[in-house]
Amino acid sequence: MKKIVLLACVVLLFSGCALFEDSRRMEKTAEQLAAEGASAFMREDYKDAVKAYRDLKDWYPFSRYAILAELKIADAHFHLEEYEQAVIAYEQFEKMHPRNEAVPYVINQTGMCWFNRIDTVDRDITPAKNALAQFKRVIEQFPDSEYAQKAPDLIHACIDKIAGHELYVAQFYLKTKQYQAALKRFEYIVEFYPGTDQSQTALSLIPESAAKAQTAKKE
Repeated sequence: MKKIVLLACVVLLFSGCALFEDSRRMEKTAEQLAAEGASAFMREDYKDAVKAYRDLKDWYPFSRYAILAELKIADAHFHLEEYEQAVIAYEQFEKMHPRNEAVPYVINQTGMCWFNRIDTVDRDITPAKNALAQFKRVIEQFPDSEYAQKAPDLIHACIDKIAGHELYVAQFYLKTKQYQAALKRFEYIVEFYPGTDQSQTALSLIPESAAKAQTAKKE
């Protein structure tokens, strides 16, 4: 019996703490939390901004500030270079508010999250491919937006990285005497990335790769 009473006291104690915390947080209005988040954002204190906007979103999900909070949480993660979390937040925003006027911005920001994660040509090229897909979406879906005007330069940069990666792999195959694989990769670059510096390099290496592949086949 004593154990049951003790357990009940513990439950009440923690429930009381939770209620106290809920009450403390609810003392702030949606307007106050929005102002708090905006102030933190302007100070570039993005962690505090996330906290304020998250409280706003959680406690006042139907307020007129809730959509703004969702977007600013994504932006704060972006500024903190927490790109994975930012992508999730931007994609969730677009999913929940597909007709919102901020969608072109959101798609562009999603692309920038991936773009900022692009590494050297010898590393995984997935970020460049994902960024490319988002920038193309901006042009296709919102051709009159300001982001569509900036997209071509970003697309060019993504293609340069992707083609650079393909060339790196092809040259690796050539160097390690995997001539048939090198040939296919060089031909792929010429076909899918015409006009790039990498396609010119690939074109110049195709005859050597083809000759060596033929010789290796005979041996």
